Amino acid sequence: MAVGTGSVLGVVAAQERTIGSAVDDTAIKIEINHLLFQKSESLFAKVGIDVVEGRVLLTGSVRESAQRIEVARIAWRANGVGEVLNEIQVAEKGGIATYLRDKRIGAQLRFKILADRDIRDINYTIESVNGVIYLLGIAQSQRELDKVANHARTVKGAVKVISHVRLKGDPRRRPS
Repeated sequence: MAVGTGSVLGVVAAQERTIGSAVDDTAIKIEINHLLFQKSESLFAKVGIDVVEGRVLLTGSVRESAQRIEVARIAWRANGVGEVLNEIQVAEKGGIATYLRDKRIGAQLRFKILADRDIRDINYTIESVNGVIYLLGIAQSQRELDKVANHARTVKGAVKVISHVRLKGDPRRRPS
């Protein structure tokens, strides 16, 4: 357990958010997952949840718009949520082939930004759903954010890039 805690603290120390903020974000994610699982195991399995500085990014694919709205309502119930970015798609698409393609897209982008020395890759969360890449995190500069977005646009199979990344120093960010 001490090794696991040390690893988490090491990752947080390298990120552009405080340890307190990372702990708060983890608590928010756990609470939303718990509430969502209580509501519907099916929705729990279909929805991805990422949290950075109280900003909750919801991704995934559901069959009905009412489900998309319900997940957002559940997310808002968690303590500490400052914003909900509901990017859940309403679509009939899915299946193992789509899932594997999205995992490949996310892995390719992660590799590209890991290989780019001008990008602090640890500050970015990447999700891909039905070929759409979603970015969440904190960029060091506009130049860095532009580079990440350009890498995302060049990933084979990506159909669109949606960025919810904020710049370091953005007044809308939570204070560190």
